[in-house]
Amino acid sequence: MPEPFSLDVNGSQRTVSANPDTPLLYVLRNDLGLVGARFGCGSGQCGACFVLVDGRAMASCDLPLSFVAGKKITTVEGLGGEHPVQKALIAEQAAQCGYCMSGIVVSAVALLQNNASPSEDEVKSALDKNLCRCGAHNRVVRAIMKAAREQAG
Repeated sequence: MPEPFSLDVNGSQRTVSANPDTPLLYVLRNDLGLVGARFGCGSGQCGACFVLVDGRAMASCDLPLSFVAGKKITTVEGLGGEHPVQKALIAEQAAQCGYCMSGIVVSAVALLQNNASPSEDEVKSALDKNLCRCGAHNRVVRAIMKAAREQAG
């Protein structure tokens, strides 16, 4: 039975009516029109649907709406296109098809929030759950390392 949920999405309070077990991804895309997070595997294994929940990168495709009520949700749209990670990915021409990129951006932002100066191995580990079929991981890692250096000043 649908019930109202108040969500903090990208700094705005939004109310949706849905079943408590509805995946957050469906609400973001279908009810709120935020389509940056993409449906990939549906089981939280590919990273295409990652969003930040209280600063942690999480798979929204299998995250029940009831879990995120009262938590701060940030989608790739909430980063505004001006985040150092986004700028570095563009500068390094890291994306090919781009399907995985929103999840990678979210994972990288979460990493840099917790570790301002990660090693290359730490970047690779943080991206372990983000699959890229195009094989752009080396460019992505290079871009995230660049973003970390630029953030550090």
